[in-house]
Amino acid sequence: MANLKEIRTRIASVKNTRQVTSAMKMVAAAKLRKAQDAIFKIRPYTDALHKVAEQIAAAGEEDITSPLTEHRETNNMLVVLFTSNKGLCGAFNYQVTKAAINHVKNEYHDLLEEDRIQFLTIGRKGDEIVKREGFQVWKNMDDLLDHSQFKESATVANEIVDVFLNKEFDKVALFYNGFKNAAVQRVTHETFLPVEIGGDEEGADPNYILEPTAGEIVMDLMPKILQISFHSALLDSVASEHGARMTAMHKATENATDLIKDLTLNYNKARQAAITNEITEIVSGANALGK
Repeated sequence: MANLKEIRTRIASVKNTRQVTSAMKMVAAAKLRKAQDAIFKIRPYTDALHKVAEQIAAAGEEDITSPLTEHRETNNMLVVLFTSNKGLCGAFNYQVTKAAINHVKNEYHDLLEEDRIQFLTIGRKGDEIVKREGFQVWKNMDDLLDHSQFKESATVANEIVDVFLNKEFDKVALFYNGFKNAAVQRVTHETFLPVEIGGDEEGADPNYILEPTAGEIVMDLMPKILQISFHSALLDSVASEHGARMTAMHKATENATDLIKDLTLNYNKARQAAITNEITEIVSGANALGK
């Protein structure tokens, strides 16, 4: 009977776990819908803003030059890493952090040896992994994930621009999980600074009359492009986190259901064996008394 009690206890424990994972799946699904709407709304605006800048640059006769487009020798680099504050979302945090670490190890090994690469971590999980691997963390901004508002992300983007203009960092790279759907998140690497705006010759209208000059217009658009790009990366990461957590909790719920079925089968087998043993003992006792 002790074995039966042990199995019953385990079944009850797995059922409680299944309730938790099922609830977490529903919460993640609700948050995902909101985050998914936000990223799908901002993507067309982001793409259109880049397209306008490229067309204006192509329509202008002069080259676009700005401190934000200046390609300097990379002596100091900032890696902006987007992860999550919470776990239970599969390989969401590990994959993007591993990609960022492998990138700096393979491409900027010399800078790494001289401690000239620092991380801006947005998310506690990434911050923990980066510190555990021995990398320097310039700043940690976990609170940015709690609200995901444009005002807060634009402030961070402006701060990054300021340190780039002050030549504290010569290059800024973004690493985040790009959202495709609830089940698929793709690790994305983008160069945030210096800005690269190439002229879109095919989309340019040669009859444009620009006032002021194309260079001035693009320079005015550039801070807005950086703010929108940074905010878009944040929304991508948030939506990907909820999608990854919903998928992970869905699989955990299914695994718990399968485990409950197996345990129930084992319980029934053990109970049947116990009943058979009791019947055998009763029959044996009755036969003994009859003699």
